[in-house]
Amino acid sequence: MVHDEELLRSALVQLLRSDAALEVSSRAPGADLPDRDELPTDVWVVDGDCLWGPGQTHDTSFRAQCGGRLVVLTTARRPGILRRAFDGGALGLVDKNAPARRLITAVHTVAKGERFLDETLTVALLEGAAMPLTTRELSVLSLASQGAPLAEIAARLHLSRGTVRNYMAAAIRKVGARNRVDAIRILQSGGWT
Repeated sequence: MVHDEELLRSALVQLLRSDAALEVSSRAPGADLPDRDELPTDVWVVDGDCLWGPGQTHDTSFRAQCGGRLVVLTTARRPGILRRAFDGGALGLVDKNAPARRLITAVHTVAKGERFLDETLTVALLEGAAMPLTTRELSVLSLASQGAPLAEIAARLHLSRGTVRNYMAAAIRKVGARNRVDAIRILQSGGWT
């Protein structure tokens, strides 16, 4: 069980331990993962917000450790995280608002190598397929969300300032934002950055 909040992580561990067939351990994200031989793990349960942060791809470590036996906890309000988890090979996707027993069912299903998709997430997964921005527009907004000024964004992406302004304007228009701060907020709340 991987979650960045200690209280929620321990509550989820207790929930999983309520099933006598499961042996459960936990860790904070970013903690060094043990070698496969040290701690053989059948299924990793990871909070979707712990997989990625701005400009990070923590999922590489988890996938290298667990292969496809990954259950991601997320919500329908975060279609970006949901889509990236699915595209990244997670076998299980569980809604954080689901009944507690659903998580246990997902762990057992994924342990057998089968896919588990919480039915409440299916529409959000389809919506997540409709990411409105191009890769370049997303890169420009991601750098802007980190506080990079226009000149720095242009230098880091090897673009002219005018091209960066054009990408920024297109991204703002596509997500229906009022300005770049609003566009960043919309993308972050959707789990895209």
